[in-house]
Amino acid sequence: MPDDELTHTTVLLEEAVAALDVKNAGTYVDGTFGRGGHSRAILGCLGEKGRLLAFDRDADAVAACDIEDARFELIHAPFTAMQKTLEGKGVNQVDGVLLDLGVSSPQLEAPHRGFSFRLDGPLDMRMDISRGHSAEEWINSADEMEIGEVIRDYGEERFAKQIARAIVAARQRGHIRRTGELAEIVGSAVRTREPGQHPATRSFQAIRIFINQELEELQVVLPQSVRLLRTAGRLVVISFHSLEDRIVKRFMRHEARADHLPERLPVRASEFNQAKLRLIGRAVKPGAAEIARNARARSAVMRAAERL
Repeated sequence: MPDDELTHTTVLLEEAVAALDVKNAGTYVDGTFGRGGHSRAILGCLGEKGRLLAFDRDADAVAACDIEDARFELIHAPFTAMQKTLEGKGVNQVDGVLLDLGVSSPQLEAPHRGFSFRLDGPLDMRMDISRGHSAEEWINSADEMEIGEVIRDYGEERFAKQIARAIVAARQRGHIRRTGELAEIVGSAVRTREPGQHPATRSFQAIRIFINQELEELQVVLPQSVRLLRTAGRLVVISFHSLEDRIVKRFMRHEARADHLPERLPVRASEFNQAKLRLIGRAVKPGAAEIARNARARSAVMRAAERL
């Protein structure tokens, strides 16, 4: 199926844009453009003097962009390049940053990208196919311990050891090249299956997260986002994995907490940490109606915070 025929349903669209509290003449960053759902909604709230800069490291997403708006610019780069790239454009502060994490439907549904265990294709899984090692290269070269650790740590898979053992045994019979091959190998090693979930779900998710260094990149971009925000600017993050959400929750809570020292201690206020963020409401999840329209929304969690 050609990429231009693949569609993506944006999750928590109205909630995310509302949490950004878009100002008429503000400057905003969409760190994960995807197919532009959030970007279009933000542009719809901006006035003539507003500005939106979007990032995506997926060349397919950049090529599929059809937004023609003088207030908008799409940058082919990972969101970890956000601060450096914006400074190069003379943008030192923004009014909001939105991060919609995870993988998009067009990525999942394009067999040649190798993200899906349901569609047979080359075992790639890279968000940016122009750089880094593919899942095929890693699966056929990593040792059994490393494979097991990745599947356990990033996929929270209880059969990680058995899966790693099965992968190493299978590649001794021949090079593993296809998503279908890997899904079959994983399925044979998972002894019990969760209702409604393919046995390869956790393993494929873990390998994708590892190959793209998604958790590490998230830990890099969150502090960058806070540094870019001007006072009252908003940071909004939508995550789809418990490990991602844990990182976001802990980061926001840490940045919302000031150091509390004993009274009359001879220390200047400037010498200890001040709170940088104010948490905005509680975590938001999709409602039943949205999940009924888009099953992939069921694991989404949105958190928001405001720069002090």
